[in-house]
Amino acid sequence: MARCFVFPGQGSQSVGMGRALAEAFPSAREVFEEVDDALQRRLSKIMWEGPAEDLNLTVNTQPALMAHSLAMVRVLEREAKVDFADARFLAGHSLGEYSALCAARAIGLAETARLLNTRGQAMQAAVPAGEGAMAALLGLDIAAAEKAIAETDAGLGVCEIANDNAPGQVVISGAKARVEAAADAAKKHGAKMAKLLAVSAPFHCSMMAPAADVMAKALAAATIAAPAAPIVANVTARPVEAPSDIRDLLVKQVTGRVRWTESVDYMAREGADKFIEIGSGKVLAGLIKRIAKDAAILSLGEPADIDAFLK
Repeated sequence: MARCFVFPGQGSQSVGMGRALAEAFPSAREVFEEVDDALQRRLSKIMWEGPAEDLNLTVNTQPALMAHSLAMVRVLEREAKVDFADARFLAGHSLGEYSALCAARAIGLAETARLLNTRGQAMQAAVPAGEGAMAALLGLDIAAAEKAIAETDAGLGVCEIANDNAPGQVVISGAKARVEAAADAAKKHGAKMAKLLAVSAPFHCSMMAPAADVMAKALAAATIAAPAAPIVANVTARPVEAPSDIRDLLVKQVTGRVRWTESVDYMAREGADKFIEIGSGKVLAGLIKRIAKDAAILSLGEPADIDAFLK
């Protein structure tokens, strides 16, 4: 089987994430300690003990999800002798792309933690609280979602497609009034549900331009190598290898669409027939089932999951 490793994004976090892994494996514990040291704060304590309000702060959520994913990567490398360089592809959803790059040895762990800390701060600061929003449109395709947006008053502000997550699951992002209007319009186009999301900022739209500027500077100063295995980028849904291209696409990703449907479809068409989700939750597994219906799918986040993987 041609294996792909995929890494979750924001929304997969939960209090207690990674704790059992750290208790079971010294190699996982080392990862959490290294991330804590890099950030100069006890992120692991927030991950394991909460409160949820603190974990859900973007500046904590982003490096926390990466830390859990990379702890599992480290365990798989040392305990199961997995070489991520042998993967057919790696990919991550939004911040998960940083996790994928770290797993593929393109960016070091401490540097990845610091970049995500900066990214979380910048994305939170880009738009004043209450001015932006995101909404999930269920049961619509991209074309119908774009029609719903086009029917709304452009004077209300920005509204753009942020995530193409799976067939029938599109997320829009932008100015709160315009997103609410587009969500209402989506129902007229056959959306089964149009639900505002509990997020602190309108991610992956042009309102994030200030955050993209911050990340351009941070990524220019970062040490990035060519990945050991192909990374499928969110923005293009195609592999990226050159460090200069990785930097460019990570900057564009802040304001650009997460093309997850296209990314998974590309990997499947290129021979990937087993997708392994690494880290918190099973969100990506659920999405992949709707895109690559014949693929084998496994989620690895807890110690017991390693036995299932080895079998």
